[in-house]
Amino acid sequence: MISRQEIMDFSREFGLAPNVIEKDYALGWVLAGIANTEGLGTVWVFKGGTALKKCFFETYRFSEDLDFTVTEEKYLDPDSLTEIFRKIGDWVYEQAGLEIPRDTIRFESYTTPRGKTSVQGRIGYRGPLKPGGDLPRIRFDLTKDELVVLNPEMREVHHPHSDSPTDGIHVLSYCFEEVFAEKIRALAERERPRDLYDVIHLFRHSNEAVDRPLLVKTLEKKCAFKGIPLPSFDTLATSPEYSELKSEWQNMLAHQLPVLPPFEQFWNELPDMFNWLYGKVEKVVQPVIPSIGIPGDDRWRAPTMATAWHSKVPIEVIRYAGANRLCVDLQYQGNKRLIEPYSLRRSREGNLLLYAAKHISGEPRAYRVDRIEGAAVTNKPFTPRYTIEFSESGSISAPPISRNPEIYRPTKTRSPLTIGFGTKRLASGYGPKYIFECPICEKKFTHRSYDASLRPHKDKDGYPCGGRLGIYIDTK
Repeated sequence: MISRQEIMDFSREFGLAPNVIEKDYALGWVLAGIANTEGLGTVWVFKGGTALKKCFFETYRFSEDLDFTVTEEKYLDPDSLTEIFRKIGDWVYEQAGLEIPRDTIRFESYTTPRGKTSVQGRIGYRGPLKPGGDLPRIRFDLTKDELVVLNPEMREVHHPHSDSPTDGIHVLSYCFEEVFAEKIRALAERERPRDLYDVIHLFRHSNEAVDRPLLVKTLEKKCAFKGIPLPSFDTLATSPEYSELKSEWQNMLAHQLPVLPPFEQFWNELPDMFNWLYGKVEKVVQPVIPSIGIPGDDRWRAPTMATAWHSKVPIEVIRYAGANRLCVDLQYQGNKRLIEPYSLRRSREGNLLLYAAKHISGEPRAYRVDRIEGAAVTNKPFTPRYTIEFSESGSISAPPISRNPEIYRPTKTRSPLTIGFGTKRLASGYGPKYIFECPICEKKFTHRSYDASLRPHKDKDGYPCGGRLGIYIDTK
């Protein structure tokens, strides 16, 4: 199991409570156990807000639930699920040291208004923080009362911790168009704050690779299955649930985010989303913020998903602000300025650079990260002048797959994870490797932990190099 300090590092990076980070860590290992269980990996289809964060792109909304559509009803028996999760708990403890006490495992079935069986469940866990009192819990929502229209995809789960399995964690998940359609349908049916937040993030991440006609057809089928009309902005604005959606924005989202964006910022973007969805307008592609004459290292890319940077100022909080279109109060070289963050790049000299625009004048600027003295996310929104590069290169840009717009019928193929129950703990080579590059001589170093310090070394000509701190460039 990872250390308490690793949890605290991510807590600092995100500006969130340590217990929220610990739960996200536990979710990753529970997903690994589900994917590793024979049967579940091919009939449990991952969906919802947690699927967005763990499998598609960094939404920065830390979800608390695991939602699945279950395609075979025999996997919805509470007694069988209790036994299955006892085994999953044993496997997770063996692999990661994360404890899931057997007496905390609870599953109960209920009948939906449509007469279908669904299951709600909870499991407790004891993680790196080792709190006293009642254990934190993970909630499950398992249902067969859901139409899976498109073929699911096997996707990698984002688990940015030092004990991540060497081959990663992979789960069967809704594809992007299905996730998007399901979120719009959920927003139309129940109008909850998290659905509005997720729908706008999905809209912001939609690019030319997204099959918009297929998205609309999928939404039509899902709405017909639930017996509700195809939604529009007007139907949502005139719904009796609108007042509750607005009033519960703070209560339901604030604890999941470093800084809560204003409700109006997300609500006012909904008309643009529906106009784009139904083909009335095309999305405007903003230009990339200029490099201001600083030669860049074209080989380097910021990590797509969140990481702990171990810098003086939490970089992920700044990336969160950019992804959520929020201004940042930046303290730099003795002065404070209000900026719009757009990009994280690296110069040829190895300096990490934050590219931003001054909020009032719009002037583009580049700030060396090591010289930033402080950064605080505000709740003041901005309209992007440039492309937000922090979240544009998420895993939705994976190679295209063939999608059959017919009702999904699961195959009997096994999950790619092959570690079975009762296997021995993995060898000492277990976990990711972090690659750092010396900014002076460009020599690369592979570390087991996210530690940028470099050992004494020589450059390519055999002379001692003075580089002592490396720049992160990759994970393998």
